[in-house]
Amino acid sequence: MTKVFIGGSIKITRLNKDIKHRIDNIIQKEYIVFIGDANGADKAVQKYLFDKGYKNVRVFCMGNECRNNIGNWETRHIEETKSRKDYYYYSIKDLEMARETDYGFMIWDGKSKGTLNNIINLLKENKKVLVYFSPNKEFYKLLIFDDLEKLLARCEKKSLEVFEEKFKVSQILKQEQPQEFHLA
Repeated sequence: MTKVFIGGSIKITRLNKDIKHRIDNIIQKEYIVFIGDANGADKAVQKYLFDKGYKNVRVFCMGNECRNNIGNWETRHIEETKSRKDYYYYSIKDLEMARETDYGFMIWDGKSKGTLNNIINLLKENKKVLVYFSPNKEFYKLLIFDDLEKLLARCEKKSLEVFEEKFKVSQILKQEQPQEFHLA
């Protein structure tokens, strides 16, 4: 059964008709949806799936508690010894979803570090990623890191500076470029 990891920015709390249409396609194909338990896009997608009566959902949570599980779906609890519940703590479950899924569907505001991290992890796992880029309300299919580089070119300069500081994104893109081989 095909699995899709849906995630997105905490600041995105509403789904427009284009996003809902893509989720409807996932429902129609009966894919297993992997989703986190955060507020924002995770919670909005959970609500939409619940309103549609969709049952084929797995909510990934850290530790013993789920912050959001609107549909009371099956949960996957990821254990971690860190007691500090910060960005890095919650990114552990996102990495697990990226590893276990077949595809990614990210709803991104062009600013969220967590969503960018998910995109990077999915591409590192050689997973296709569909990104809804909310600043221009368009979808982008990312198959390789070159595609991500083109999408990043659409982000605000300030966001790019944050991504560089947080992730060293230019180094990631450079490392992930296909190597050229020259025959002598």
